[in-house]
Amino acid sequence: MTATLRAVSWAFRGLHYSSVPLSARMSSQRAHGSCALAEKVAVITGSTKGIGLAIARRLAQDGAHVVVSSRKQQNVDQAVAALQGEGLSVTGTVCHVEKAEDREQLVATALEHSGGVDFLVCNAAVNPLVGSIMGTSEQVWDKILSVNVKSPALLLSQLLPHMEKRGGAVILVSSISAYIPHVALGAYNVSKTALLGLTRTLALELAPRGIRVNCLVPGIIETDFSKVNPNVRLLMLCSVFLPSRIGQPEDCAGLVSFLCSPDASYITGENIVVAGFSSRL
Repeated sequence: MTATLRAVSWAFRGLHYSSVPLSARMSSQRAHGSCALAEKVAVITGSTKGIGLAIARRLAQDGAHVVVSSRKQQNVDQAVAALQGEGLSVTGTVCHVEKAEDREQLVATALEHSGGVDFLVCNAAVNPLVGSIMGTSEQVWDKILSVNVKSPALLLSQLLPHMEKRGGAVILVSSISAYIPHVALGAYNVSKTALLGLTRTLALELAPRGIRVNCLVPGIIETDFSKVNPNVRLLMLCSVFLPSRIGQPEDCAGLVSFLCSPDASYITGENIVVAGFSSRL
């Protein structure tokens, strides 16, 4: 119990705050345009399509230099070309997050810009099986947990020495299936639920180092994953009350930019749902 209270105490000490009033910071940002993340460096996994690409675009628009990544060189090249064509500061590299050598290359690519990293957004995930937990093989279990849960923690451990001197933020990307599971997404549900716990544990562990950790929990968002997997749409449509439209990747990107910004300096350990409406309290 004493150790737990000590950890909580350190967590509060680690939530650094600006001495400048919030209203003044917001006025300053408006005066200088979208520069809330100027001179910052963001690393984003799974960021060449869908939610990841939208987050990369938004963070770059808000002033950050962004390093995009995914498993295929062609996708990386296309994303980098598109974002650079919009006048944004972006580089990219291939990274299969399950591979240690690819994670090392991602870290090296990020450090080339200014020698440090401020933000890590872990969006890469897999779901190789549509089926129940009882029908999931050990190989599939290992794959899902390795990519979706273990890899974000390992990548963060590799980046941490380059982040802690700069403060910054980590955003993990879960799914509404963590709260409202569907049998056909068995092991995937479990992996996304694990990220909720990982978020809260890391928030306590890293607060003394000035690093905040939060989790984006998207609902039904118009992405390739939701298009090709009708079970995802069924899960959301049956379990979540939606507004008059399906979510877009940009609906998630704005929240991530906020969580990276100084305006979120007193927010850590939160799992935030972006689903139009969530039935959970």
